[in-house]
Amino acid sequence: MHSDRAPLGLKMAAGFGLAFMHLPILLIFVYAFTTEDKSYQWPPPGLTLKWFAVTWDRTDVWEALGLSLKVASISTVIALVLGTLCAAAVSRTRFFGREAITLLVILPIALPGIITGISLRSAFNLADIPFSFWTIVLGHATFCVVVVYNNAVARFRRVSGSLVEASMDLGANSFQTFRHVILPNIATALLAGGMLAFALSFDEVIVTTFTAGQQQTLPIWMLEELVRPRERPVTNVVAMVVVLVTFLPILGAYYLTRGTDTVAGQGK
Repeated sequence: MHSDRAPLGLKMAAGFGLAFMHLPILLIFVYAFTTEDKSYQWPPPGLTLKWFAVTWDRTDVWEALGLSLKVASISTVIALVLGTLCAAAVSRTRFFGREAITLLVILPIALPGIITGISLRSAFNLADIPFSFWTIVLGHATFCVVVVYNNAVARFRRVSGSLVEASMDLGANSFQTFRHVILPNIATALLAGGMLAFALSFDEVIVTTFTAGQQQTLPIWMLEELVRPRERPVTNVVAMVVVLVTFLPILGAYYLTRGTDTVAGQGK
């Protein structure tokens, strides 16, 4: 008799893989409560909530957090606009060089981050653009666009062209067709892409290192603190915040795109 239950060996292998990936994250949470402030001693000599109060009073943490949130938000908005427009052009029309454009759009996320960072830094230097908040935003937008584009283009290709034609036949203009027909069908894909783009931007390190100048986003601040720590557990408290801030959008994107195999007008 056939059983749908997985073999014990497969369950153990899956459990080992999950533990290998997630135990280091759990250690970060534990060390955020340790009473030891000089080293990562195991087991922790004691537990305390004091580092949360210390972190709350650190102005450098708030400045880095604020910069990361602003950069991630603006980069996501830029990615939503450009990624959606690119996806609409590639999926709804045929023109010479369409495949080349697709390759160029996804290239920034396929290349190593250090290559993207060096190329952006060289471009800013050649254009005599001083490093600022906006150079970080432009750097992050290069790979955030890819995330939105991939989500949007897949959804665009599943939206039946007959819906758009029917809307036009009924007298709707282009904006009305987009607002009432296309947007409702691609909204969850755009929201999921935006959430993933925000999470990627928020914890980006390599590209930020080459485009930030003297500014510090939260991941750059954490990197500096690990090299020259003042209060080591504070870094772990901040790491907890980063995990939560990036985990929630990813979880939301998962639930938004789950069960969206069919869209309106996709039938035969």
